[in-house]
Amino acid sequence: MAADVIMPKLGMGMKEGTVVEWKKAAGDEVNKGDVVVVISSEKIEMEVEAPTDGVLLDIVVGAGEVAPIGTAIGYIGQPGEKVVEVATPAASSAPQQLVERETKKKESNVSESLSSTPALRKAGVKISPVARKIAEAAGLNIEELAGTGPSGRITKEDVERAIQERKSDEVAATQQVVSLEAHRENATQTMPMTGMRKVIAERMHESLRNSAQLTMTMRADVTDLLTLKKQAANQVENGQEAGDRLTVTDFIARAVVRALQRHAQMNSAYIDSGIETYNHVHLGIAVALEKGLVVPVIRHAERMSVLELSRAIRDLSQRARENQLSPEEMSGSTFTITNLGAYHVETFTPILNSPETGILGVGVAHDMPVYIGELLHRRSLLPLSLTFDHRVLDGAPAAAFLHTIKEYLEHPYRMLL
Repeated sequence: MAADVIMPKLGMGMKEGTVVEWKKAAGDEVNKGDVVVVISSEKIEMEVEAPTDGVLLDIVVGAGEVAPIGTAIGYIGQPGEKVVEVATPAASSAPQQLVERETKKKESNVSESLSSTPALRKAGVKISPVARKIAEAAGLNIEELAGTGPSGRITKEDVERAIQERKSDEVAATQQVVSLEAHRENATQTMPMTGMRKVIAERMHESLRNSAQLTMTMRADVTDLLTLKKQAANQVENGQEAGDRLTVTDFIARAVVRALQRHAQMNSAYIDSGIETYNHVHLGIAVALEKGLVVPVIRHAERMSVLELSRAIRDLSQRARENQLSPEEMSGSTFTITNLGAYHVETFTPILNSPETGILGVGVAHDMPVYIGELLHRRSLLPLSLTFDHRVLDGAPAAAFLHTIKEYLEHPYRMLL
């Protein structure tokens, strides 16, 4: 009997998954353990292995298509074997769903039919005879027209204005289509928006659409921090486990955690028209992958030293690049840090990792001349970009939070106490 290739469950909240890519084609031989398909959820992509030896008999769910968890997306069996599909709960409910859709469609058609009947559609609408005649000839629904005459009466001018507006909309729509077609003709290739890229696109658009985001920037003098980092590196490398290496990101993470403990309003989330504030700090660290961006989470970062944060960041980042993180390790963050300094970016506008209230963007440090008193010194300045949800807090408390991070970075020994 043919074996099912099942859509796996990657997390507690996952209800369906998307097929990203089939690594084998129908008819190909496969061995147990071979990767046959790549699927994705909202949080992660995963390679699905063949459950048995045989031939990929059939692909039920193609690339870019969605299937509920636990359902068969393909079948593996012996050459020439016929697939006997077993109805799943999702599949068995399809006929009923179809009936419901058809019923609703019929009800909608009846409603539209009734609304298009002149006697019902025009009852109670005040409109001049000439305006009515022009509207009917143009196919306008007079119930949707705004009247400017006495007592809201629809005049000839109102109808003519509506006809002109419709023509303008049609011209604009045509121009948009022409513009899109021109872009398509000039495109070298067209790739479908699927998998991780599609999830990121949807989440970023949702974040901007559903929050009031504002970004402010500040520079921190990290000259003393870089000196401390160099001094600590010698002690860490000589006295700790092999592979321990402190980075500027590790110190930034520590500064952010300490600042969040002093400014609890930033360590919150806007959920269901309410603000949830947290005592713990689950720190998200954005990691860039070839296919997109993921945010592993360091849980209870407030309990960790700089060295412990360093180890957690290194471990999660490495496993993220190897696609070995579980969905639980990429969810539940209360604040996120994203660092583009390695790409020589100075300041930028990070997008909130919803429903979090804040995200800190870190740029590349540059040596600059800075006056300290009357004397000019060479100092290393690090740009910081804080995006926050203005629905949750105003500019002043957000600026105070960012300034606290700046203070910790400029006086690094304070964050170690």
